[in-house]
Amino acid sequence: MREKETSAACRMTRAVPYFLVDDVFATAEFYRDVLGFRFDQFFGDPPSFTIVERDDVRIMFRQLRPARPPVARPNRTVMDETFDAYIYVSDVDELAAELRVGKADIVEGPVDRIYDMREVLVRDCNGYVLAFGQG
Repeated sequence: MREKETSAACRMTRAVPYFLVDDVFATAEFYRDVLGFRFDQFFGDPPSFTIVERDDVRIMFRQLRPARPPVARPNRTVMDETFDAYIYVSDVDELAAELRVGKADIVEGPVDRIYDMREVLVRDCNGYVLAFGQG
């Protein structure tokens, strides 16, 4: 397959995951208290959206009203080892130690991968799995 030529003037600089959750308040508090993110406010009437951030990483959360039926996550049914978002970090071992203190649900790691990344996988309060990796 031939690669499409892209303009050097237009670079993609960041991706921000957008997750549907059952409780936007509990999710934001989990990301603050367990994963070290921060948040400033909730949006909507009634409040149903927030953005958490840590350093240059942001994650958006939307709570649907009325509550949605449980969402099947195709990745989860195919492979238990997969993840919903990948976040690059400067020191995965330091992060893993911090997450252990916060009682995070560490699914795996830190572990060295064959593709030259060291990773730790963490399950959040909604069942989403975040991979934190260091090259």
